[in-house]
This record gives sequence, C-alpha cells and structure tokens, in this order.
Amino acid sequence: MTIDRNPSLTEQVMAHLKDRIRRGGFPEGRIPPETELAADLGVSRTTVRDALSRLEHEGVVVRRQGSGTYVNRPVLQVKSRLEEIWSYEQMLLDHGYTPSVRVLTVEPGTATDDDAEALEIAPGAELLVIEKLFIEDDRPAVLTRNRIPACLVDGTPSATQGRAPIYEFLEDRCGRRLAYYLSDIVPVALEGRVAEALDAPPGTPALCFEETGYDTAGSPIVKASSWFRDDLVRFRLMRRKSGG
Repeated sequence: MTIDRNPSLTEQVMAHLKDRIRRGGFPEGRIPPETELAADLGVSRTTVRDALSRLEHEGVVVRRQGSGTYVNRPVLQVKSRLEEIWSYEQMLLDHGYTPSVRVLTVEPGTATDDDAEALEIAPGAELLVIEKLFIEDDRPAVLTRNRIPACLVDGTPSATQGRAPIYEFLEDRCGRRLAYYLSDIVPVALEGRVAEALDAPPGTPALCFEETGYDTAGSPIVKASSWFRDDLVRFRLMRRKSGG
C-alpha cells in the first residue's frame, strides 16, 4: 500500500495503523520495525516514527526497550476516542453494531437565547435544524439535533443531503470546515420528543453531548445536541497520570 501525500502523511499513517490494529492485522500484537513499515507504506522512516510516537501518546501502542513496539490491548476496549470527531455511524460500527440513519427533520427554526449565545447571532435568528436518528440493529441508539445559522447554508438542503455526517454537510453546503467542538457531557432523563424518538420510557437515564462546533477561523458554525441510549452505547476513557 502507498499513502497519498495529502493531507498530513503522519495522520494518514496513524489512521492506517489504527485500522490495521482494529482488524487484528499484527500477529501477536507486534508492530513491524519502522523501516519495514516505511517501505510498505511508501513513506519516510521519520513519518512512521512520528505516527508511532503519537499512537504511543494516545496509548494505542507501547514501546518496550530492546523488544519493539506492541499493540496496547486493553486500550482496544476504547471504541471511540471522545477527543476526536467521528460519525455516529462509524461509532456504532466500532461498537460492533449494524448501523443505519433516519433523517427526521431538515427544516427552518429560530434561535433560542442559548443557541444565539453559542452561535453569536441574534435571538430569533433563522436556523436550519437537522434531526437524525441513528439506529443499531433495528434499535434507536442516538438522536442528534444540529442547529446551523441559515445565513451560512447554500440553498435549501434535501433530506438526502441532511443524511451526511454534519462535518461533511458543513463543508458541502456551508463552505466551512468543522475544526473542533467544545462539548459538555450532561447526564439527563429522557423526556418528551427525545424519549419517544429513542423508544425509551420517560425518565430513562441517558448521556447528552451539548456542543458548539467551530470552523478553522474559530467562528461558531453549529450548535449540536446528541442523546445516547445508555443501555446501548457506552463510552470508555483511558485516563493517565499527568506527565506520562
């Protein structure tokens, strides 16, 4: 396999190695020497070394003096890293499910005071609201509600266009690249429309991500809420002592 040179080579090598690790592609968990990986991927040894260093920092691999680099098997239990932006379909795949997505709404809305503050727009300003339900093995698992300032959106998107991951939608329909989220993880009791969409009894405990997404210039471009069925989706973190 030869890696293209756009975007970052290091990021591409990391993604390739992570995928290979997830698929059990390294016998006995041992990572080949840097020179072998570099030749296989068509990149420099420095690029491979940088990628492995970043994977080591994430805890995905460990280096043993005099022995080599190995997959850190306990960390394989971390299916989705919360500091990364991923699609919910991919997240459900990583959890071993067969996912599908149902677009509930792609329609105009108006900014609440909270939306306006997060998106730096006037209260009552027009929004585009996209609601989607992510289903795993025929069971609703995640409900998302994304609010985008209407002034950023090119034309009137269809339900089919609303199906795309939000970072792709923002690039295709708004010409903005989602760079990062600021996220609050909030325990909630499901009620009303959310409970109904997730097919859960009112009062069911759940996790909610309340997030504001920013573009590469640091401007807010989307206000997002995501509710997760606690009995179907669990998040696991690797916490380490500061400094190593």
